[in-house]
Amino acid sequence: MLALLLLHLVAATAAPLLVRWWGRQAFLVLALVPGGGFVWTMAQLGTITDGGEVRETTPWVPALDLEIALRLDALSLTLAALVTGVGALVLLYCARYFEPADEDTARFAGVLTAFAGSMLGLVLADDLLLLYVFWELTTIFSYLLIGGSGTRLAARRAASQALILTTAGGLAMLVGLIMIGETSGSYLLSEVVANPGEGPFLIAGTALVLIGAITKSAMVPFHFWLPAAMEAPTPVSAYLHAAAMVKAGIYLVARLAPGYADVPGWRPIVLGLGLATMLVGGYRAVRQNDLKLLLAFGTVSQLGFLMVLVGAGSQEMAAAGLAMVVAHALFKSTLFLTVGVIDHATGTRDLRVLSGLGRRLPVLAVVGGLAGASMAGVPPLLGFVGKEAAFTALLDGGLPDRTTALFELAGLVLGSVITAAYTFRFLWGAFARKPGCEDTELAHPPAPLFLAAPAVLALASLVLGPASPLLEPLAAGYADDLALIAPEAEKLALWHGLQPALALSAITLLGGYAIFAFRARVNRFQRRVAVHASADEGYWNILQGLDRVAVLVTGTTQRGSLPAYLGTILVVVLALPGTILVFRAPWPDEWRAWDSPIQALVGAVVLIAAVLALRIRQRLSAVLVVGVTGYGLAVLFALQGAPDLALTQFLVETLTLVVFVLVLRKLPKDITDRHRPRERAGRGVIAVAVGALMAAAGAVAMSVRTATPVSVAYPEAAYDFGGGQNIVNVTLVDIRAWDTLGEISLVVVAATGVASLVFLRKRTGAVDRLDPVALARQERSARRAPRGQWLSATAALEPERRSVILEVITRVLFHTILVFSIFLLFSGHNEPGGGFAGGLVAGLALVLRYLAGGRYELGEAAPVDPGLLLGVGLLFAGGTGAVGLMLGAEVLQTAILESTFPVLGDVKLVTSLFFDIGVYLIVVGLVLDILRSLGAELDRQADEDDPVDVQPGEVIAR
Repeated sequence: MLALLLLHLVAATAAPLLVRWWGRQAFLVLALVPGGGFVWTMAQLGTITDGGEVRETTPWVPALDLEIALRLDALSLTLAALVTGVGALVLLYCARYFEPADEDTARFAGVLTAFAGSMLGLVLADDLLLLYVFWELTTIFSYLLIGGSGTRLAARRAASQALILTTAGGLAMLVGLIMIGETSGSYLLSEVVANPGEGPFLIAGTALVLIGAITKSAMVPFHFWLPAAMEAPTPVSAYLHAAAMVKAGIYLVARLAPGYADVPGWRPIVLGLGLATMLVGGYRAVRQNDLKLLLAFGTVSQLGFLMVLVGAGSQEMAAAGLAMVVAHALFKSTLFLTVGVIDHATGTRDLRVLSGLGRRLPVLAVVGGLAGASMAGVPPLLGFVGKEAAFTALLDGGLPDRTTALFELAGLVLGSVITAAYTFRFLWGAFARKPGCEDTELAHPPAPLFLAAPAVLALASLVLGPASPLLEPLAAGYADDLALIAPEAEKLALWHGLQPALALSAITLLGGYAIFAFRARVNRFQRRVAVHASADEGYWNILQGLDRVAVLVTGTTQRGSLPAYLGTILVVVLALPGTILVFRAPWPDEWRAWDSPIQALVGAVVLIAAVLALRIRQRLSAVLVVGVTGYGLAVLFALQGAPDLALTQFLVETLTLVVFVLVLRKLPKDITDRHRPRERAGRGVIAVAVGALMAAAGAVAMSVRTATPVSVAYPEAAYDFGGGQNIVNVTLVDIRAWDTLGEISLVVVAATGVASLVFLRKRTGAVDRLDPVALARQERSARRAPRGQWLSATAALEPERRSVILEVITRVLFHTILVFSIFLLFSGHNEPGGGFAGGLVAGLALVLRYLAGGRYELGEAAPVDPGLLLGVGLLFAGGTGAVGLMLGAEVLQTAILESTFPVLGDVKLVTSLFFDIGVYLIVVGLVLDILRSLGAELDRQADEDDPVDVQPGEVIAR
């Protein structure tokens, strides 16, 4: 099972490249991945129907007892077959849905494949936390699919709405999962359902989990996000909003019902909201003119129906629910794909305009008619079987309370009448010839492959109706875990003889046709009683209110004064930890001022520099003096026998000074003294107090240690397990590699943020390079004498901005510095250095090129997109962990390879070197991004009067 998930991950990663190679035909290859998953799932059918299950457990984070626990039983097999089977057909459909010239197809292919893998992981997960991970992955990928390329406002709004609602529900669900996991004593889903525990903690946790389920499956009052999501392409609607994502909440309720249906509050929430959703969604669907919106509200209605069935907590209702889950996935996916074909062929989805398509597209009309018949509950389709089973279950007392069962039955019958009504409306609007309307012309007649996916799904609905007894073992395998309330459980079948449920099915069809026949009167009635407020408007009003509150709170507390913010933070630190340190902490028995007089001398220099930084009024001088404090700290590291820390501190301090200088170009030369002496005195007191607090905290921490430091074992572990003698470097790339991975991820985010603050339009791309033709034309027009060049692009500089000495030094040292950075990278495992230090040295080489030759020289020195370096570095570092996991080792575990080669002799290679290479690339990318944004981009903005071409009506905020 894990191999299937990894296969989806690989396919999703490779999808953009495949689309660039093969165009839309790549979807045919991608369809093989979920198709293979479907074949494997069906191959397990015998094991599952015999009462068995398939389990697979892989260690994830052993220290936290986290495992990738996967389980296939009757319920998960049913959902997995739908996710993989419908997913394969939707990808096949995409091969003709998209045009060869369509943009963003590559990204769409990757995201859709990733979503399919996430949804498969969700239904296979047997661990509560793993289920939540896949749950949120489906949320993220659905956001990307709904929003598309981000060029359309409506799509962005719909995507953000779906993301906010489902994420909020997901966070509530996470708290609930933790609560029920702690109550049960296990985080395995199968064990939690078998032994849910008891108490108020369980009741609260169950309610929170249900919040996540009802938001995900678009229950009232959160139903409005699903129709808005119809801004997504039709394949997304057919897969996510019919067969996959919206089924996640249904699946979770069905999974928990055997153990939690009797928890107080479960049935009122599930049955009440499910029935309300069915009626509200159906009522809204009847009046829609857009075929896709009609299906969207119909989907909301059907999800409410499913929620009632799977959440009732009885054998007979659960079996009907499982049959309806399969039926709904088949007919609703078919209908969405049918709408996609109509839209693609005619250019419209408005049922008031469409006319005569039944004759022009007879195959599509048959496909849509079969799916619509299943949705309305017409025999012999599977939808009829599921709906009649639901009616029979409630008639036989499928709920503990007979009155509640009859009430729910009446509501479901009414909802089914409305379902039949909007089904007739859909089929009439899509395919019928309408008086007064000319037959719709086909701009793009559909190819056979375009019709293949909906045809297969419609045929499955038709075949599974008479063959519904084949579903009985699956339904029984799941439903047998629930209580039997009726005298006996009725088997799934197409014909049970003349019984009340059959009469109710006939009533729903006749009632639905009556509503359709009198649709004009029904529409007038709906307009007359229409409530002008809507849940969607309420959502946006709430967001607007939150924005106003946020602006008010921000305006009150965030006054734009950095000293005020910092002062507040430091005062709190002094008041809380400081008080505890003074009155409760055990102080050292003896104090030692220094180990050697040199340390005292360096400390005195640092203190003098700190005092001078407060007195100097020129910004550049103040920054240089502050740099002295950093260099002094590096000297102290060296004196204490920490050459790695000292080297890193020296390099970081140097780069920090460069960044300061780049920023100071945009600030006034002198520091304006705008504060009164009393304010300066108060800040001085706070500063001295915080400094004393940190020194005291360090002293106390050193003196109160009772346990043996974990670092005592580092020297031996560094060599035995990490294969290196440099403890600092081995700690970074092996022992604490997870920490390093998190830190470099933050570095990538910080680099992106810094560049985004400087670039007004586009932040991607390499540094500008010199155009030789433009330079030659400029020199001829200026009639300058040719100048000698030590660097590639210094000819573009004005003479007064050039320094020949600096150019010569740069020419001599640049490549030597780069070679030294590579040396530090490869020697860092045993000697001072490593990827971080080597990257800083390489970055300083780029700084030297920029200072000597300007922005064009930087472009010649590093003609590469910094974002590419950052991304490749992060992929390199993270990829080493993934490779270790695939090889059966722990994530980011180092492997030591030793061999003897001719000429080279004995060669020893540790795989953590590749992690270090990733760190090296990230640091170089960070420095290049800083030079590109704070250096080259600011230079460009200074050289050009208008730093960005403003389009008509566009406002650039600076």
